[in-house]
Amino acid sequence: MSAILLEDLPTSMVDQTGVEEDGSSFLLVDEQENLQVKDVDDFINRLGCSPQEPVKVLSIFGNTGDGKSHTLNHMFFGGLEIFRTSPSQDSCTVGVWASYYPALSLVLLDTEGLLGATDKQNQRLRLLLKVLAVSDLVIYRTRAERLHNDMFQFLGNASKAYLKFFTPELKALSSRCGLEVTLSSLGPSLTVFHETSRTDLLGSKVRGQAETDLLKRFHELGTPPEAFSSIHYVGTKTVVPPSDFSHLMDRVKKQVMDTSTRSSRPLSHVFTALQSLSERFSGDIPDDQVQITSFFPDEYFTCSLRCLSCRARCKNRMNHMKDGVPHQADGLCQFAHEYNNKVLICKRCYEGGRELIVIPKTVASIDSPWMGLAKYAWSGYVLECRVCGIIYRSRQYWYGNKDPDGSLVRQEVRHVWSESDSYSLDQQNAAQRVLDGVNFVMQSVNEYSAGPTNMVTSWLIDNVAPPYWRPNAEITMCHGCKKEFVPAERKHHCRSCGEGFCNSCSDQTMPVPERGWGPSPVRVCKKCHNKGQSLDVFSGRNTAQDDGRSLLPRKVTEIAQSSLEMMSSAVKYPMGFVKEAARPGYWVPDQEIINCHSCKTPFTPKMYKHHCRSCGQGFCQLCSEYQRPVPSRGWHHPVRVCQSCSRKKGEL
Repeated sequence: MSAILLEDLPTSMVDQTGVEEDGSSFLLVDEQENLQVKDVDDFINRLGCSPQEPVKVLSIFGNTGDGKSHTLNHMFFGGLEIFRTSPSQDSCTVGVWASYYPALSLVLLDTEGLLGATDKQNQRLRLLLKVLAVSDLVIYRTRAERLHNDMFQFLGNASKAYLKFFTPELKALSSRCGLEVTLSSLGPSLTVFHETSRTDLLGSKVRGQAETDLLKRFHELGTPPEAFSSIHYVGTKTVVPPSDFSHLMDRVKKQVMDTSTRSSRPLSHVFTALQSLSERFSGDIPDDQVQITSFFPDEYFTCSLRCLSCRARCKNRMNHMKDGVPHQADGLCQFAHEYNNKVLICKRCYEGGRELIVIPKTVASIDSPWMGLAKYAWSGYVLECRVCGIIYRSRQYWYGNKDPDGSLVRQEVRHVWSESDSYSLDQQNAAQRVLDGVNFVMQSVNEYSAGPTNMVTSWLIDNVAPPYWRPNAEITMCHGCKKEFVPAERKHHCRSCGEGFCNSCSDQTMPVPERGWGPSPVRVCKKCHNKGQSLDVFSGRNTAQDDGRSLLPRKVTEIAQSSLEMMSSAVKYPMGFVKEAARPGYWVPDQEIINCHSCKTPFTPKMYKHHCRSCGQGFCQLCSEYQRPVPSRGWHHPVRVCQSCSRKKGEL
């Protein structure tokens, strides 16, 4: 904001920029280290910001006369003298002065020159520790042709003191909040702002070299800045005033937006920390390390939770859920079947200021389960809004239906912060529960009738088989690969040699006119296909040519069998279609399931794919034979789950 704009504002609006009525900052801590605000309400009122507004704290350090106050005035207030400056070399800043910059929600702290003074060292150290403890961003301002050793010594000693007195509390906080970070990353960030008039800036020839040179110099002097979470260098060369603060402002904005460890917090927490620090560091600081009680509120740091789907970290402060603030993360999430984190929002309600999630369902709320299933078979799945009612049916007009995404609903992929998060619950599983009941009955009937059906089929085939075919009763293993047949597995006969084979060993075709199969290609085994139409290889059994008369019953049976199989496929197709459409969103689609998710056994066409009702992955029968309720997914009665999910503690 420029100075012209500030001057044009009425007094009441200038007050809202965080400046007191006289247009200046206010004294927060005096030279005797006394806190100059009575309570948190006084602190908030003097800054002129909202109590609910989360803030970060920026402090500036440097030698007397290097222009700390001037820098803050020009960076944040367009040159307006919010922080008092003086043309003399004497310090105008005694103690700590504060103001508020609303555009970035920053509390600005201007400190007195702490370098080059030999008196009151203990007092200055106490003041330094208090400011560092509440700061998220630290700027060291220096105006010199070269970076002097006193800057490195000052920052190194500040880092050493910070770690010495605050390490116990930082360790306790890290353990309490489950922060998987190093202690150094919990400290404030440091930016060295270096202004020259003649010499080149640090790292001007090689991009990114400045920070490396800074760290090298720190270590050469034996003063590593380990307390700072990051170190940055910003330089500006001023031949003709005014100074250029734009690069420094860009760096500050990036640091304010960085919530990887530290987050914005209410002003009440900043005041509480300052109050605790003032009580703790009120006298001489002992040389030995002191166990610090808690004056770092948890809210100083970022929530430790990560999204289960994309692993992004929540950017809000710790304990934000107590204030009703939901988890948030920068950037978009990615969809995961296990968590079903894609939601549809009714567009009409969204445009009206409400956010109502709609879920694809087989059965609308106004229909009974069986009537709803009948409607589904004809009109497809339904999208039903709690306010607008039924807004979409997938096959309502059978053709010409518009995609609901964009016209009727908005798609969003949302972050998943805990396994209990669910965007579907009972409604999503309504169709699947109906199908589970139908499948249970059908499976029971099929299992009961499988044995008799196979026996009748084998008897019928043996009675219409050509004389040279080996009877089914004698076939116990594949004649090619020697694999034993399971009871439900189909046995195939080679039309040339008449032996019994599995499907993979008899997947070749060719005409066999010597056996009466011609001119169309028929099923043969691989061995006969390689030898062509020679019949001399057979073991003397039924090697005479066949005129085809004995094949007539078999050919009629094959035509009937093909017709029945076509009818069976026609019946199974709609059921498979219904099953896929009714599939809960977090289930992995059948076509994507190649191996059992647990034992990695490849699925064959004859193996049934089972879905775990908790994680939605596909498993074989043995790896998903466990049952338990999964209320977080809408299954309130015992249902099929995998072995891993069956072992989870608490509700799934």
